[in-house]
Amino acid sequence: MNDGDREEIARLLPAPADQDLPREQHLRHKELLMHRIDQDIARDTALETGRETGREAGRERATGTRPARRLLRPALLAPATALTLAAALAAGVALNGGAREHSGTSAPGVATDMRPAAALLGRISDAAGGRSTPRVRDDQFVYTREKTQGADLTSGKAVLDPLRERESWSAQEPGPLRRLGLVRENGETLPVNAQLGDSDGTPAGLGRPTYSWFGTLPTDPDKLLTYLYAHTPFAEGRGRDQAVFEQIGSLLGGMMPPATAAALYQAAAKIPGVTAAPQAHDAIGRRGLGIARDDTRYGVRTEWVFDKEDYSFLGSRSYLIKDRSYGKAGMLLSSEAELEIAVVDKAGERP
Repeated sequence: MNDGDREEIARLLPAPADQDLPREQHLRHKELLMHRIDQDIARDTALETGRETGREAGRERATGTRPARRLLRPALLAPATALTLAAALAAGVALNGGAREHSGTSAPGVATDMRPAAALLGRISDAAGGRSTPRVRDDQFVYTREKTQGADLTSGKAVLDPLRERESWSAQEPGPLRRLGLVRENGETLPVNAQLGDSDGTPAGLGRPTYSWFGTLPTDPDKLLTYLYAHTPFAEGRGRDQAVFEQIGSLLGGMMPPATAAALYQAAAKIPGVTAAPQAHDAIGRRGLGIARDDTRYGVRTEWVFDKEDYSFLGSRSYLIKDRSYGKAGMLLSSEAELEIAVVDKAGERP
């Protein structure tokens, strides 16, 4: 494992809480994950090499080059937990590796007819723009209550954890902050600390969105999309279209000005490969109107779910659409259902 791999893994892991894992156990989890990643790379490379040899028998091939290591999407690194407030885990960045996507072109195998999705996102955008939301002061906290479920890959196989309820309180100060809020899950209340590497604290931004920060974003969809492509965290080999789609997904359901919410949906409609998902449902089985995008290289679909009546955000999920070494097609990887969002004056206070 080279230094770049270690830095990328560290960036994706949740920010440490006060009750952290011992260092040896923490590193052991990381090494198990990297071992599983290497196994997948070796298997995929062998399959690709076999196909290439069959197509072009007799052609000399360069050998001895180790394929670039990819990182599993953060949703696979650990069960969904409230520590995602402190890191880009909620972004659910795309599985790394494979052919890079470019803005304006669709990845191989992705449906190109985006008209149903664009029409649906247009209606969702109109509804979001007309929805009234409370203004949030910098000294307040955004409270969310949700049901979450995620797959744990540390054993080498995707094991789905039980559905659990989670409450979180996100500080709205622009920062940088060392203490980002609180989470309450499984009867425990823990602090959310600054992201790894932010020695002076984590400022408001894509990784820690606040109401005031949302208000600084462009409300012109094209300008907003340009901003997101420029600022979504980059990892070598990651498809940018998928990364930006999931970056937008990590922001949905948050407390933001209506004009910003409307622009986000319009921007999403411009990402190549975005499709409608008629059978979408959230973590508690609420069926709604779905927007999806497939990571065709690694066989994962990410869906957003919206209420059929008022187009409000219900939740999201991701699952395998082809067999992988750690799970079969249809295996749920992560799912959430937003139950409540409100503004409170103190961390730990319920609406």
